[in-house]
Amino acid sequence: MDGGAQYNPRTVEEVFRDFKGRRAGMIKALTTEVEEFYQQCDPEKENLCLYGFPSEQWEVNLPAEEVPPELPEPALGINFARDGMQEKDWLSLVAVHSDAWLLSVAFYFGARFGFDKADRKRLFNMINDLPTIFEVVTGTAKKQVKEKSSITNNSSSKSKSNPKKVSESQTKFTKAVQPKEEEEEGLEEEDEEEHGETLCGACGENYASDEFWICCDICEKWFHGKCVKITPARAEHIKQYKCPSCSNKRARP
Repeated sequence: MDGGAQYNPRTVEEVFRDFKGRRAGMIKALTTEVEEFYQQCDPEKENLCLYGFPSEQWEVNLPAEEVPPELPEPALGINFARDGMQEKDWLSLVAVHSDAWLLSVAFYFGARFGFDKADRKRLFNMINDLPTIFEVVTGTAKKQVKEKSSITNNSSSKSKSNPKKVSESQTKFTKAVQPKEEEEEGLEEEDEEEHGETLCGACGENYASDEFWICCDICEKWFHGKCVKITPARAEHIKQYKCPSCSNKRARP
């Protein structure tokens, strides 16, 4: 198990890019591809680990045989607790350990390639600007954004109408409409202000006005269309959208 160590990032930017790729892969495993992840974590198998790779892919596998390993290893035996806990609690536990592993890998590279105090601080700040895997999996990141938005709105003396509450279908499926006239430009500016810090429930990245988004009617999390493989055309025909996680929960006995 090489843990994705086919290359060694040597600068702060390269280590951060490596961190983001591994993080994206592990978020996939715990959200949009959770059904496959759940099945691979069979408690009857040996000690298993969840690995994230710089290519934004993930893998459940046995730990590295070499001692000491080339990279820090993830938490061992995540499969053993699967059937002894509520699924959401188990996923949250794996998420916490995944966050710890990502930090250990990033700062392993930092130590190996001689990052000084300023480099380490810059790397930490770049990492800290992203929500943790735990926050993405549990929805905590979304709640924090809502609370921050509420505080901002309450402290502002500027009265605002609610231009985006036009219709349920428009709110859900037309996040990326481009302005055609000055009036629409004003609507887009308010929409960006309202949703600029909304995070995708799959990849954890921020909202952008030029990207198509869709909201789950069950858990109310927002997702990039590309992350859940939903196009605007397909969305028009969906009466009630359920994200992969909510669909899997309903399907599993």
